[in-house]
Amino acid sequence: MPRITDERREENRRRILGAARRCFARDGFHQTSMPDIAKEAGLSTGAFYRYYPSKDDVVLEVAGQAFSILTGRLDDAVRGTAAPSVADLVTAVVGTFAAETARLPDGSEIDLDELVLCGVQAWGEATRPGVLQDRVRGGFLALRERVATGLRRGQDAGLIPSALPPETGAHVVMAVIPGFVMQRAVFGYRDVDGFVAAVHTLLGADATLRTARMGLSQD
Repeated sequence: MPRITDERREENRRRILGAARRCFARDGFHQTSMPDIAKEAGLSTGAFYRYYPSKDDVVLEVAGQAFSILTGRLDDAVRGTAAPSVADLVTAVVGTFAAETARLPDGSEIDLDELVLCGVQAWGEATRPGVLQDRVRGGFLALRERVATGLRRGQDAGLIPSALPPETGAHVVMAVIPGFVMQRAVFGYRDVDGFVAAVHTLLGADATLRTARMGLSQD
């Protein structure tokens, strides 16, 4: 029996993950079985097991893909903006959802609706103790620190009141972004432009001035 090439192995892996995203988005994590994913991918169940020992392994990788989109866009905003505001950080991620597809770090282009639905389910699964919860918590803490770093730079530039603790501000940013994702997944909310405009109105320069008047003015 000829050995499978590395290229074919990678192709099959992506095929399985694509099938898993479709199944998870359509039927949910718990209602989807390993044979369901194998069938969707056009592979035998035995072939499936050569790539992923369990469904949990697939869930972990799909969840990782969903969170990598958020991480990548926030990294771009923090590193690529000299002095990001709170609105800039939120907009950097939410703006991603104006597209129909998203590109992963490995170059794969995937359906954004499927990824959103998988990401929302992953948040729910993260309430249960286990490997997924550990990874989500670790990823959240790392992401929060990236946001806090961006807010500190915004404070240095005078865009954000210096009295605001960056860690607290980071929690606010991290609350707004999943809120948008949840509304898209559950209610079909897709007004990215309107949401971004409202974010800049509520959290942008006007909000900074209002905050200053309320006593959180800079030193």
